[in-house]
Amino acid sequence: MSHTQFKFSPSVVVYPLILLFAVWLVFWYQVRIDHGIKYMGIRPQKIEGLLGVFTSPFLHGDIEHLYNNSVPLLVLSLALFYFYNKIAWKVILFGILMSGLLTWLIADKGNHIGASGLVYVLVSFVFFKGIFAKHYRLIALSLIVIFLYGSMIWYVFPIKDGMSWEGHLSGLITGLLFAILFRKKVAKPERYKWEVPDYNEDDDPFMKHFDENGNFIENNIVEDENLNAETDSINESKVNYIFKEKKD
Repeated sequence: MSHTQFKFSPSVVVYPLILLFAVWLVFWYQVRIDHGIKYMGIRPQKIEGLLGVFTSPFLHGDIEHLYNNSVPLLVLSLALFYFYNKIAWKVILFGILMSGLLTWLIADKGNHIGASGLVYVLVSFVFFKGIFAKHYRLIALSLIVIFLYGSMIWYVFPIKDGMSWEGHLSGLITGLLFAILFRKKVAKPERYKWEVPDYNEDDDPFMKHFDENGNFIENNIVEDENLNAETDSINESKVNYIFKEKKD
């Protein structure tokens, strides 16, 4: 693939902003109109709690909870839509579904809300996808993600009361699974012709400019002769200057 495989388009910015706007809009509705929707999160192992699989990423406990999820959600979704535009929505939508179902299965109790599960999906997916791709840009992106959000790994363990570590763990597992499932749909590092397994040097137009000893071959004699003729014509042209002494 060429260096143009990563292309910027308005959707790279617009879609993440729409997603973030939807999260904030639901929070505004929750605070201003119906505070009760806050309890429509994932309630583990209860049939009525399955609705939260779809609603929980848009529900938050307070403004601090919302803010803490908003920044990484925006940053990671921007990276997702830029580097993996063709599968970005699949990762987000199926990520919400699978991480939510896994949270519903492994969690013990409580009302699990917040976009952190999706954030963990994105962190995990972007990191492992870059490693699997072996593309220098994607590996660099993986390292940036680890630098920014590497400390989040601790929150997949039950180290803080009131935090859904099950949702975080579910997101981490889901992102890893997606990185494996979409492994073939990765940007390949650029390869020169001579790096291709079936490369034939005789068919390379560039190599035809050189002989077997590596010497450059002048393969366009006609153009060279015309160029020499023009050069000789220029050299034969003479300009005569006549000096006249100025009289007082």
